[in-house]
Amino acid sequence: MATIALDAMGGDFGPEVVLPAAVHVAKKNRDLQIILVGDEAVLRDSAKSQAIDLDRYFEIKHASEVVEMHEDPRHAVRKKKDSSMRVAINLVKEGHAQATVSAGNTGALMATAKFVLKTIKGIDRPAICTTIPSFGGHTHMLDLGANVDSSAEHLFQFAVMGSVLAEAVDNTREPRVGLLNIGSEDGKGNAQVKQANELIKTAPVNYIGYVEGDDIYTDKVDVVVCDGFVGNISLKTMEGVAKMIATMMREEFNRSLLTKLAGMIAWPVLNRFKKRVDPRRYNGASMLGLNGIVIKSHGGADVLSYANAIEIALLEIEKSVPEHIRECMEPLLEKAQVETQA
Repeated sequence: MATIALDAMGGDFGPEVVLPAAVHVAKKNRDLQIILVGDEAVLRDSAKSQAIDLDRYFEIKHASEVVEMHEDPRHAVRKKKDSSMRVAINLVKEGHAQATVSAGNTGALMATAKFVLKTIKGIDRPAICTTIPSFGGHTHMLDLGANVDSSAEHLFQFAVMGSVLAEAVDNTREPRVGLLNIGSEDGKGNAQVKQANELIKTAPVNYIGYVEGDDIYTDKVDVVVCDGFVGNISLKTMEGVAKMIATMMREEFNRSLLTKLAGMIAWPVLNRFKKRVDPRRYNGASMLGLNGIVIKSHGGADVLSYANAIEIALLEIEKSVPEHIRECMEPLLEKAQVETQA
């Protein structure tokens, strides 16, 4: 039986979204145990207003504090030891849960998770990884904001972790790993990217070299590696373009009676397209490199979005993602030790 601890107070909507999303996933996965972490009185009041029987589906772990969305991560780690976020992560450390999901403050979640769980041996910094819709289904991309300054060695580690994740959760043998750059030629890129390119060539991954921004959406690559600064800007740009296209299409179809009729005719195709690129179906970013599974949900997630984040946590439990990363890092550490002694 898998157990997932949910930070029920995190995000823009807290229990209003977390509770129905958790019920939705619990009904689909009868062997899943969910622990709701938060202020018990608030959780019960929210459950009552939503006609949800908490005791039927969940265990409740009381936490007296909440990490606010714009709170300083250092303050959250040092001062809020009984926050719903911290208590949920503690449950993973103590073995009472195999994963935690939170829609709370990203910086605080990363800082708290790293402080409590520590990183896997050989991993200097955790990385945030999510899936991006593409022609081939989806592409895994990391890092998306955990590390705004990443060395070539960090990018090497991201490549290893991303490859392990893609192989485990997608059942893809030797997933193709690419390094994001401003061009595919060897001479392109800054010093950091060029150094990372040489390092990743020695990694135990199926490295295909440099990829450009438009390759993210093709069937050319399964894992795209970049530093958090570039990755976060890329992700926000994708979200902005998607919103712009949706808004423009809505405006054009509502322009006249004729265009409204055309929209009605095209609706089945447009609806299928919407489902394929719906960001709610891709919600749930993995914080890779930790001694435990931590999934970050979008702060403004709705019920469908948050439920998807829980499903990702469950999948990573089933696939033992941290254990596979640890197994992959062990020979690399042994090799580095031999080279140092030599």
